Amino acid sequence: MVRDELLRLRAGAEAEAATLARDLEALFAASRDSNADDEHDPEGATIGFERAQLTALLAAARKRVAEVDDALARVEAGTYGVCERCGQPIAEERLAARPFARFCIACA
Repeated sequence: MVRDELLRLRAGAEAEAATLARDLEALFAASRDSNADDEHDPEGATIGFERAQLTALLAAARKRVAEVDDALARVEAGTYGVCERCGQPIAEERLAARPFARFCIACA
């Protein structure tokens, strides 16, 4: 059951990352095809902000995929739900809210 939930989360994060990567590539392509000057064009700040925002969102989605992969490895190793710092069980509520949690509340 935990493994299934983690796989579902991973699929969602992968789909989000793929969409964001396509959006970012489309923005880069549109910028290459345009003679817009981010620094002097009134729309430039918007283009620069959008590029930065998409880059940050893509990095976050990729990080979430990596966190879920780490959690899946812990499931396979039999250490899922055990705090990596103190060795105590991670509370069910914390795992429900953050299924890829590596630390208990006290150690987080």
